[in-house]
Amino acid sequence: MIRVLIAEDQALLREALRDVLSRAEDIDVVATCERGDQIAEQAVATVPDVALLDVELPGMDGIQAASLLRDAVPACRALILTVFGRPGYLRRALDSGALGFVLKDTPPQQLIDAIRRTAAGERVVDRDLAVAALEHGHSPLTERERDVLALSREVAGTADIAAQLHLTEGTVRNYLSAAMQKLEVTSRAEAARMAEQHGWL
Repeated sequence: MIRVLIAEDQALLREALRDVLSRAEDIDVVATCERGDQIAEQAVATVPDVALLDVELPGMDGIQAASLLRDAVPACRALILTVFGRPGYLRRALDSGALGFVLKDTPPQQLIDAIRRTAAGERVVDRDLAVAALEHGHSPLTERERDVLALSREVAGTADIAAQLHLTEGTVRNYLSAAMQKLEVTSRAEAARMAEQHGWL
């Protein structure tokens, strides 16, 4: 029996996934989470074989949670589920230790098959998405540049970003400038938009 944890913030979809997976004779849904910062704790408590993780979750995104999960429950394999087929998401997911990456419009039987393959230790990645990830390459942004750009979408001024990240305003401006140069754009809004489109944030 394959023990599965589902992390999805939309209640309707979470229950639909539970229903679909529970119909498979060899799958047992042992836990569900609606927040990313609940995943590691739930996994430690229930010891799933596979964690099916949505990318966009409150508290912590599914890719970050996959990285924590690798340390908290090493035997649990992460399978990322998302509506966004962005190459950068795929690269980040694989770098986090996730074994697979599937889209939310995947037919139910294919999702069940992906979970079985993930439980068996196989990589599960859409072929077209894998090719696109190779074509786009790795994110040119450092982790700190990514943090600053991501936060720039939520707060207006460099002072607020600096306060939240415990940096000086000058350092924040330097990170934003470096990100803009690497992405060859003229504003932080454009840089954030481009990075998000590629799945780098």
